[in-house]
Amino acid sequence: MRYFIRFAYDGTAFHGSQRQPNGITVQETMEQALAMIFREEIPLTFAGRTDAGVHAREMFAHFDLPDNDNSKFLILNSKFRLNGILPNSIAIFDIYPVKDDAHARFDAVRRTYEYHVVDHKNPFLCTQATRIRPGLDFAAMNEAAQLLIGKQDFASFCRTNTDVKTTICDLTHAEWKELGNGHAVFTIAADRFLRNMVRAVVGTLFEVGRGKMTKEQFAEVITQHNRCAAGDSAPAEGLFLTHVEYPEDIYIR
Repeated sequence: MRYFIRFAYDGTAFHGSQRQPNGITVQETMEQALAMIFREEIPLTFAGRTDAGVHAREMFAHFDLPDNDNSKFLILNSKFRLNGILPNSIAIFDIYPVKDDAHARFDAVRRTYEYHVVDHKNPFLCTQATRIRPGLDFAAMNEAAQLLIGKQDFASFCRTNTDVKTTICDLTHAEWKELGNGHAVFTIAADRFLRNMVRAVVGTLFEVGRGKMTKEQFAEVITQHNRCAAGDSAPAEGLFLTHVEYPEDIYIR
């Protein structure tokens, strides 16, 4: 039986979401908790990968259990037991059955990220937003951001030497909003994202906001399909995965 698990995490203390040999990750921590409940290894497949220090307000993963009475009994209160085992930096929201061929990564049809910035020192946001110098031109950044909308090649914003088969993404939303008190957020949504893509986009838009790059030059960055043409990647701490959408027909009601 296949299940989807919906959860959130503060990525500050983790070396990213995906299991790796050189640091504690969200996946490793969750799989250890699942093993304590089900008395066996339960591999998780995440909807996507986040880098060290990146957060998720909503992430999904799928896992499989034998279709028997014992598994069904254990799954009934597994959300509460997992939340009791896991550190405060990870919270389980829901666990529910899906079709046997449902896939947390490949069946996702839209993902949304937010990138938060503040222009002053704030001890309560130091791991939840990136501190920037005051004076960014958000109107200019929004004009440039509109050039990202559509189905196009985003190789200029992709980490080099990755194993992706295509750098084409269909981007449907990209907008900066000032929230007040020196706090602003960039929201970006697409059917898929490349490795380091959001942070590379934000870092390049910073160049526009600081007057170091024009809207026309930003357009050239996109069409060059060259990571060296774009700006530096923005720091990790301001980035959140906020929403993952799936087709309704994968769920078992």
